[in-house]
Amino acid sequence: MKFIHLSDLHLGKRVNEFPMLEDQQYILKEILAIIKDEDPDGVLIAGDVYDRAIPSEEAMQLWDDFLISLAKKEVPVYAISGNHDSAVRFSDHGALVEKTGIHLSPVYDGSAGKYTLSDEFGNLNIYLLPFVKPPVVRALFPEEEIETYTDACRAAIEHMGVDEKERNIIVSHQFVTGAVRCDSEEISVGGLDNVDVSVYDAFDYVALGHIHGGQSVGRETVRYCGTPLKYSLSEKDHKKSVTVVEMGKKGDVSIREISLIPMHDMRQIIGSYDELMLRDNYEKTSTDDYIHAVLTDEDIVIDAMAKMRVVYKNLMGISYRNTRTERDQVVADAMDVEKKSPLELFEEFFEKQNNKEMTDEQRQFVTERIREIWK
Repeated sequence: MKFIHLSDLHLGKRVNEFPMLEDQQYILKEILAIIKDEDPDGVLIAGDVYDRAIPSEEAMQLWDDFLISLAKKEVPVYAISGNHDSAVRFSDHGALVEKTGIHLSPVYDGSAGKYTLSDEFGNLNIYLLPFVKPPVVRALFPEEEIETYTDACRAAIEHMGVDEKERNIIVSHQFVTGAVRCDSEEISVGGLDNVDVSVYDAFDYVALGHIHGGQSVGRETVRYCGTPLKYSLSEKDHKKSVTVVEMGKKGDVSIREISLIPMHDMRQIIGSYDELMLRDNYEKTSTDDYIHAVLTDEDIVIDAMAKMRVVYKNLMGISYRNTRTERDQVVADAMDVEKKSPLELFEEFFEKQNNKEMTDEQRQFVTERIREIWK
């Protein structure tokens, strides 16, 4: 069986006050074209369909149009609400649209939606677990000790009664420890919203949402597909895509990505004001992209934003990189160091050296060494 994995559409989002609705409409049409070519057995949508709990009418209409297109193609949809969605609004009329093959997770009440498909290899179960918080799950299972997000997800999954002899998929919207984040996502202080990857051990494929960069965490089949569009400058180097999952017999899972080309890219340009406004330079690339300009001029350029928008009409912001800003950054870094623990400092050093975060095992090893040194 074949599935398309999507998440974090954030319909109705504005980036630096630029409305993204037209870009979102464009990319959803591209996704529909991919779905037509791939002819999947279902589409998995892992939360944050909307950018806010009370979405605009335009965002709701765009979501409706997308679902109607899939229903007309008779492509089943298995979707959950994320932390940006209102679970109540998201599931409104969910029971009514079930007959069309559109399966929307209801407000979590202690049980998760389960849908069973069959092929020559037997049953394949799809579980829908919307975004959950510890207080919600604790109230539903008061007899259990639930303090952390890991506790909450583990309890919710244990009450699903998953048959591990069969093939199982879960659609979930949480932050799994070890995933690489960016500035677009809501971050809890101290990583309080972390979920240990082990809670998903019963599943052959974990279709995750919440993190904007496509990546696997812990094992290849625990996967964030990422957003279909770039939603902050921190995502400028992301290669956006949809994830295609093919399930054979038990244990046989293949994953591939299909690239998404946006209507407007989001990128950063660096140089002096005169360099960036030189025709020979800006004519080499698209000036319709969403741009953040880093000016290297030592002096502030008066009305730089207004002047540069004559050429770069989608200029989102300007910052400076010069002698003064570098000096200020050194001072800021020095002050910041005093507030961080030895482990945090080592983690930053490790990430800069290796271009990746430490694993839990490495973090535990360093923690033990630090304790020995302090003794």
